[in-house]
Parts: sequence; C-alpha cells; structure tokens
Amino acid sequence: MAYLIACVVFFVIAYLGWKMTSRSAYESAQYSVIDLDGSFEVREYPQLMLVTTKMRFQSQGNDGSFNRLFRYINGGNQADLKVAMTTPVFMEPLSAEKDGQMGFVIPSEIAAKSIPEPSGDNVQIQTRAGGRFAVLQFAGRINDELLASSENKLRKWMDSKGLKGGERIEVAGYDPPWTPGPLRRNEVLIRLE
Repeated sequence: MAYLIACVVFFVIAYLGWKMTSRSAYESAQYSVIDLDGSFEVREYPQLMLVTTKMRFQSQGNDGSFNRLFRYINGGNQADLKVAMTTPVFMEPLSAEKDGQMGFVIPSEIAAKSIPEPSGDNVQIQTRAGGRFAVLQFAGRINDELLASSENKLRKWMDSKGLKGGERIEVAGYDPPWTPGPLRRNEVLIRLE
C-alpha cells in the first residue's frame, strides 16, 4: 500500500511540475481564428512586439540564440527588468533575402508601457506586423523533413481554399525543450496576401 501511495504522490508532483513549466503557464500571443478546418486555421494576429536575435534554424537554439533571448528576459536589458516568458517562440528559417531569426513575444503588459532596450549583443526589439496567416498545427521535434512536410501540407490546403500567401514561412514552438515530441505543439505559419 505504501508503494502505491508513493507512486501516486510521485506522479502528482511530476504532473504539477510539468504543468507549471508547460505552455499553459505562460501568456500566449493573442489571435482570432477566422477559419478552422481540422489542424488548419486562418488567423488574424494583431501587431506584436518581439525581442529577436539571429539564429541558424537547424540548431533549434543550440547556436546560442535561445540563451541570448533568455538573458534579455532574465534581466539582461538596460532596465535590469525581468520579463515573463511567453509563447510561442517564433522562428524564421534563413532565406536568400533574410537571416534566420528567433523571437520571444514581449508580454502585453510590458509592450503597452515601455519595452526595455537590450543590453546584450545581437538582440533587438522588433515589431511583427499584424495580419492574416494560414496555420498548420503539428506535433514532433522540428527538423528539416518534418518542417518541409508540414509546409507542403499547408500550401496544398491553401490552394484548395484559394488562399494566396508569401514565400516565407514562420515556425512557432510552444513547449519547453524537455517536452516529449508527440506532446509538442508546433505550427507553421504563412502570411496571407
């Protein structure tokens, strides 16, 4: 009986620890769903303020990009202000016209007041223009193959709906690194024309 109680207590503590560090514990970027079709959506996003840095997309933050942004929200800014983590982390792969980029959304309360200037190198504040996006939600650990497959599915769905979008994609990740692949929430977004 003691073994059963110990197991139950362990799983309750593990669940609560995961819940407190999972996506539900953070403010999430607001959007309105215009159209919903299974895992596909058309969303309207307002203008968002991001703290961004360059990244090599395939590194998934292991190139120091995540740490540069984390230092900013942990007080590494000119106001020495701790900034709450938010979801999602927006990522843009490298293209011919633009470097790859990772960005954290600035919490709405801070964005409405005064956003502290970064004090670290290679970190800047950037406006993400609002607008309509076609979105596909998918699970797994993001890699080139999964991303290409997800983008292809989204573009085929857009074609079936008569939606026109840009060439560039954004990727949104909602979960901490220790979340198992099948439980991860990822999205590929394409800005609509």
